[in-house]
Amino acid sequence: MKTHCTRFGCSRPTNVFADLDDRKVLKTVQQKYCTTCGMPQILGGRYIPLKLLGQGGFGAAFLAVDRYTPKMRKCVVKQFQPSGDLQPEQLKIAQELFDREAEALEDLGNRHPQIPNLYAFFELHLPSPKGDKAEDYFYLVQEFIDGKNMEELLAQRGALPEAEVVEIMTAVLNILSFVHKHDTIHRDIKPSNIMRSHQGRIYLLDFGAVKQITTGQGAKAGQQGSTGIYSMGFAPPEQMQGGKVYPATDLYALGVTAITLLTQKDPSCLYDSYSNVWNWRSHAVVGDRLEAVLNQLLRSTPSERFQSADEVLSALKGVKAAASPQASAPAATSPSVPVFQASSTTLQAGAKAVAQARPTIPPVAPAPPPPVAVPSSPPAPLPVSSPVVVTPAPSAVKVKPHQTNPPVAKAPRRSLPAVPLIKGALFTGFITGLLAIAIISLFPNPVGLGLVAITFVAVALLQVANIVSGSDLPIFAVLGLGLALGYEFFRDFQLLTILPSTVNPLIALVVFPVMTGALMTAGAILFLLIYRLLAKLL
Repeated sequence: MKTHCTRFGCSRPTNVFADLDDRKVLKTVQQKYCTTCGMPQILGGRYIPLKLLGQGGFGAAFLAVDRYTPKMRKCVVKQFQPSGDLQPEQLKIAQELFDREAEALEDLGNRHPQIPNLYAFFELHLPSPKGDKAEDYFYLVQEFIDGKNMEELLAQRGALPEAEVVEIMTAVLNILSFVHKHDTIHRDIKPSNIMRSHQGRIYLLDFGAVKQITTGQGAKAGQQGSTGIYSMGFAPPEQMQGGKVYPATDLYALGVTAITLLTQKDPSCLYDSYSNVWNWRSHAVVGDRLEAVLNQLLRSTPSERFQSADEVLSALKGVKAAASPQASAPAATSPSVPVFQASSTTLQAGAKAVAQARPTIPPVAPAPPPPVAVPSSPPAPLPVSSPVVVTPAPSAVKVKPHQTNPPVAKAPRRSLPAVPLIKGALFTGFITGLLAIAIISLFPNPVGLGLVAITFVAVALLQVANIVSGSDLPIFAVLGLGLALGYEFFRDFQLLTILPSTVNPLIALVVFPVMTGALMTAGAILFLLIYRLLAKLL
């Protein structure tokens, strides 16, 4: 049997123990140790990690087996072992999140069939490999869900049809109804935290960000809010500001998840930062009733959304009743939904509920959240990205679950996205350089220069209108390369006499597009720096 060492930094974590293939030995052996670092390989006396599922700044998650079950039941072992560069307050927040996840799984998972069960929660006190100090390792063992999360499903199949999205929403809403009625808010609904098993059952994962809603009597007057935890793009304004959260907070995130599944687009691509509205309808094929439900879920003010999962379920019954084989086509003029968006710079926290170690926690800051980045997800069963932990506000003045009339959050400006801008500039410069070779070879005069300028504008407009984006960019680049290579007069092209006639045309074919792409990228970076400087000054 192969085992995987759970000590962070072990240089050779894979171990092979041939005697563990004997079932009798497997069940009776007291312990096995990593042959490299001496770390115990049988955790809690029964759980044997087999392979790494995901790793981050707060630890790791492993696929494991329980040796004391008849069929060697698979499970997920999550290890909380943060890096040593955390501040004490950050470490405390991360530990609280890990403990809270275990409590939530014990309270909810063992009582609902679509929430993973908690099997064990324990810690190990071990000497370091050098023996100079003691190390503490914290473990959480939970049910393994064999299937694909919605983010993986989206990448595999593309945008999902309306009927399937309604089915997924209905399943998640039934789970949320149970969660909310037990005075708990999930706070991290997104595609990577919704999984469909191979048997077709929908599960809700990652309870590391949960928030209990109770009537608190020990809170000081005027203290409101909680630790700000969110995944960028899916969180509503009240959550991003570190304020109170409501059942409507989860419903907003479910709405963003739904439009992501319908369009196969990242939330940042569906959000108009200039007008502060969601513009998703032109990218999806849905009926008017579902559109109305989603628009209400996406309202920036909590009191304007549905107030409970049961309300949304009732509204979706109307969607199913009105459903027809053909949904309405994308409507370019559909009304937009006002939203709140903001950026903030912070580290990420906690260990995630299905086998994922969270990245780094940010320094705590009481001011409104600074800019933030969210990482990408590992494969199933891990959630794809970790929620962001922002400054903890003072202890919440706790409220009843279905509270209405929550405060209206103000929507700060959203910063200009850097990566899409720079990527678009690089593509525009490169493809224009390629096409310029063929155009000027055909029209070696001012007409050719004019056509090159028109080509540049056309390529830029195609990207602005989202007609060309994402995976289309390499396709158009290859087409441009083919035009440049295939044109029979290319041998006479001399880059407008800038390069001597002795230069090999094939070298010019490589150099010229790369030069134009680099110039456009440099221009985009300069524009971005000036834009952000002016944004700070204004």
